Amino acid sequence: SRQPAKTLWYDRPRYVFLEFCVEDSRDVQVSIEEQRLVFSCCNADGVQFYNEIELYARVNSKDSQEKRSDRSITCFVRKWKEKVAWPRITKENIKPAWLSVDFDNWRDWEGDEEVERAMVEQYAEV
Repeated sequence: SRQPAKTLWYDRPRYVFLEFCVEDSRDVQVSIEEQRLVFSCCNADGVQFYNEIELYARVNSKDSQEKRSDRSITCFVRKWKEKVAWPRITKENIKPAWLSVDFDNWRDWEGDEEVERAMVEQYAEV
């Protein structure tokens, strides 16, 4: 049986970031489509995780990427319309139990493009 991974998300001028909280992930698969993100993996115990998110707005799947660490998988998804704030990550105005805002990284991002660019470049180097 599979279950959704606990997911944190936050908004930035050019990207939305999603962090799927699975430790020691294996067989990570991320599919980013124009308005949908599908995530799946297993953990060390063989538990299968699966999340499917109909996204709030269109994204550029070609300029999106993910980074795996021991504790989680972070996806940064390029918005189609930059500098438009997303009030939520899901298309429907519903909040699944497994989805939360990452308040540690959430903030008002007026004029925050430089910080964001540095973050993305830092991720890309890893």
